[in-house]
Amino acid sequence: MRFHSSARPAVRRTRPVVMTAVVVTLATAGIVAVLGRESLIGFSSTTSTRAKPGALDPAAPLTTTVLHERSDEHLPVRVPGSRGDVVDSADGKLPDGVTVFDERYPGVTRLDPALLGALRDAATDARSDGVTFYVNSGWRSRGYQEQLFAEAVAKYGSARVAARWVARPGTSVHEAGEAVDVGGAPADGWLAEHGAAYGLCRTYRNESWHFELRLSAIDHGCPAPYADPTHDPRMQQ
Repeated sequence: MRFHSSARPAVRRTRPVVMTAVVVTLATAGIVAVLGRESLIGFSSTTSTRAKPGALDPAAPLTTTVLHERSDEHLPVRVPGSRGDVVDSADGKLPDGVTVFDERYPGVTRLDPALLGALRDAATDARSDGVTFYVNSGWRSRGYQEQLFAEAVAKYGSARVAARWVARPGTSVHEAGEAVDVGGAPADGWLAEHGAAYGLCRTYRNESWHFELRLSAIDHGCPAPYADPTHDPRMQQ
């Protein structure tokens, strides 16, 4: 079958157009690929040298984020012991069975001398009733108080609730050696009944074991205890 002569030029004219389109398409694809590769390289180099948000500095002290009273507030609490900063007897931590007469532990010996003297006087008289005064906790270092508070937050779920049982670091009278947690229900009961005569008073209703020195109690009796530490003005610092 023959083609009319008028159709041949049309075929020849379309070939350059098709080839040009192919060349332009390939060139454009190459430019896009090059630009895309350079962008990726630039992005990679930028992100590799930029600190990622929230990245931990290995040299920084470990902290626990604690929910404060408002949902948008946070209180960082350092947890001793997490990186070798171990809390021990030098910080006031006491083993079981330590009495108010023990001279081996700073948790006892670093109590305020007047408080310790009143405790020993009371303990001496309590012996005749078959009662021994053990010390669960006395003087504490700041680091030990931080650890106890962090543990209370983990237990109760918030700093606000934890503060009902453990004073916030920096506010606890234990850090000043002015409070003692007496061990054993018999000792708690004996002091609740006779402690005022020695100036020893229970400070909080929810802590039957926590006693402090109130010399005015010798003549006037102990003041009414606070419901818990959050009601104590000294804890509002």
